[in-house]
Amino acid sequence: MESRRSFLRKSAFGATALGIYPLGQLQAAAPQTERLRVGLIGLGLRGTNHLRNLLLRDDVQVTALCDTDPARLELAAQALKEAGQAKAATFGAHEYSYRDLLAMEAVDAVVISTPWLWHTPMAVDAMKAGKYAGLEVSAATTLAECWDLVNTHEATGTHMMLLENVNYRRDIMAVLRMVREGVFGELVHFRCGYQHDLREVKFNNGKQPYGGGAEFGEKGISEARWRTLHSLKRNADVYPTHGLGPIAVMADINRGNRLVSLTSSASKAIGLHNHIVAQGGEDHPNAALKFKQGDVITTTLTTARGETIIVTHDCNLPRPYSLGFRVQGAKGLWEVDGSRIYVEGKSQPHRWDPAASWLEAYDHPLWQRYGEYATGAGHGGMDFFVMHAFVESAKRGIAPPIDAYDAAAWSAVTPLSEQSIAAGGEPQHVPDFTRGRWIGRTPYDWLKDTF
Repeated sequence: MESRRSFLRKSAFGATALGIYPLGQLQAAAPQTERLRVGLIGLGLRGTNHLRNLLLRDDVQVTALCDTDPARLELAAQALKEAGQAKAATFGAHEYSYRDLLAMEAVDAVVISTPWLWHTPMAVDAMKAGKYAGLEVSAATTLAECWDLVNTHEATGTHMMLLENVNYRRDIMAVLRMVREGVFGELVHFRCGYQHDLREVKFNNGKQPYGGGAEFGEKGISEARWRTLHSLKRNADVYPTHGLGPIAVMADINRGNRLVSLTSSASKAIGLHNHIVAQGGEDHPNAALKFKQGDVITTTLTTARGETIIVTHDCNLPRPYSLGFRVQGAKGLWEVDGSRIYVEGKSQPHRWDPAASWLEAYDHPLWQRYGEYATGAGHGGMDFFVMHAFVESAKRGIAPPIDAYDAAAWSAVTPLSEQSIAAGGEPQHVPDFTRGRWIGRTPYDWLKDTF
């Protein structure tokens, strides 16, 4: 831990020596802030992880904390004390106490890690208050909220970054390098999604946060208090960005390409009911509930350049974890399941190569040089890189690698998939949140300019 703090203090990782400024942003950058003053809104498991990573940096001072749970506030305050930082202001008397945090002059940037329905309102309020906003995924739940993020960013000139950590996963960044260097040829098709058995997260037994019981909502603990309600009330892909985010970068979405339309379909919904019966019995009150969300949601997106993207949401049935990535072009493809690659002219005809050697050969320079410092940061180290990108962007007052337009376009899959499913799979138009600027926007160079 100490070595990481020393590294961030002494190395050129956070300086111009690495050429980390986004393209076209250097001249327009605001004066650099040597020490970023950060407030955290939401201190559950995710917010606490962000706090711990921020406390490892000498260029960050945590000045404010907000959560409606006093126990989480106390845990965070203790973490600050152990890190040798000054006591932070604390807020949490009611649901809108975060606005008191945003009113503080001693806050330059905020990290928002709250239940989904609060994401857009809090990010909008943060930008209006002039605070650089780091927002957990997904960013928005309705099309109106997607536009709120874009319109507020444009009206205030304040930036927000979607904290999509999967964009910084090591294999993803290696495949992105392969894409940029033309290994797969002209891109044609992608697959991705969020395939993760979350039944242990969506329910508990009233005693343990992830006890795998049959209770949720008011009787739930942690994410079971709010996340399961989305499955009860919405038939939609409610969590698209872990899969779509990395693919959107590879496909230059909002930067020379854009999402044009989508169609979605939903399977029957039996997984959560079966779990309740298995944990609480057929007479449990929750066994009578009718869950609206299909167990497997399949969405197909089209792009302006003619690629197709299949996004799958599969969180209510028993299965191993996978984001289901496939990147396919005219010369070959990569599939994450089976960890395999095929490149025409390089691989034996009609036979897969193990991906390991390819991924090692195309390992991203950021991971090659600084991967050791990401150890223990969370989610295999990618949490270190996403938080570093946020801090460095906020310190300079420049556009982040994943901006308000990305947050809106990627999150729009949720309401549009809901509309398509309700209409029997009818195609839905994806709004152009850039208002035509995608045509001339320069792709962000993740190989040279990413943090």
